[in-house]
Amino acid sequence: MAIAAAPALKLSRYLDPQQQPRLQTEFNPIKRVPFLSSRNPLLCVCKLHRYNFKCCLPSSSSTNSVTPAQYYSFLDESYRGSRVLTNEELEKLKALESFVYLQELESGSLWVRVMRIEEMDMTVGLLALSFAESMLMSLQYEALLRFFVKQYLIERRASMPHAVTLVGFYREEGGKRGEELAGTVEVCFDKRGANASPPTPTPPRNSPYICNMTVTKELRRRGIGWHLLKASEELISQMTSSKEIYLHCRMIDEAPFNMYIKAGYNVIQTDSIFILLTLQRRKHLMCKKLPVSNSFPEPDISESGEEPSS
Repeated sequence: MAIAAAPALKLSRYLDPQQQPRLQTEFNPIKRVPFLSSRNPLLCVCKLHRYNFKCCLPSSSSTNSVTPAQYYSFLDESYRGSRVLTNEELEKLKALESFVYLQELESGSLWVRVMRIEEMDMTVGLLALSFAESMLMSLQYEALLRFFVKQYLIERRASMPHAVTLVGFYREEGGKRGEELAGTVEVCFDKRGANASPPTPTPPRNSPYICNMTVTKELRRRGIGWHLLKASEELISQMTSSKEIYLHCRMIDEAPFNMYIKAGYNVIQTDSIFILLTLQRRKHLMCKKLPVSNSFPEPDISESGEEPSS
């Protein structure tokens, strides 16, 4: 399947009109994808050096091109409404604005950062296709899935900086296609960002949690899923003092399971067989304790959790 971390989105709650989110916001399809934030240029330079990333300006022919050093602030977004943020939350929002994870792959370059509001529609499209694939749904339901997924992302975005959606962009070396959306993953940092209806087995609400990870089908088996996981852990280490990270993995997803084991995750609980009576797949709840210095072995592309399993 496309999702490397078991999906935390439950579509059934959006079928009830009484549970629909009140926040309604219109989003325009993305034309240009901003890249690095100018709020903390030193961080960007440090990470460029750390990962030996070759920063290339996008070609004018790219339809989803990335603009370096463009100012962006989550405080300017309309989703916040009248919500009052504490000083600690403001500092965490600034940290999210500055976060960028960059990595040179064998076939090209990958960078991961927080999803911006103009990138929501393209992220919705990727997640909808992934959910349809994992649930064996016909693509004729894609429009309906897009609606539910968008409502979910709007709701989750309102919980920033306690939870966040990361997006990864990929540029193929020597390619003419420009930058393209490579994958996405959701990260929850604490109980205020925890999903209201998490999958079973239930993880601790006050611990960091990774879910809804997916890689664009055409870009699988390149190590992108591995680096989405690595970027999530790096951001968690910056945003919270908690060292225990949780995620779910379906029992049928052998490749993602192997990837998590290699990354240091261990199974701590597994769904009862009776979960099958609810028409759900059995899942493992997995946990990793981050070391003081978080380091990863090199990814094994054959076990990167990016190929379909059904």
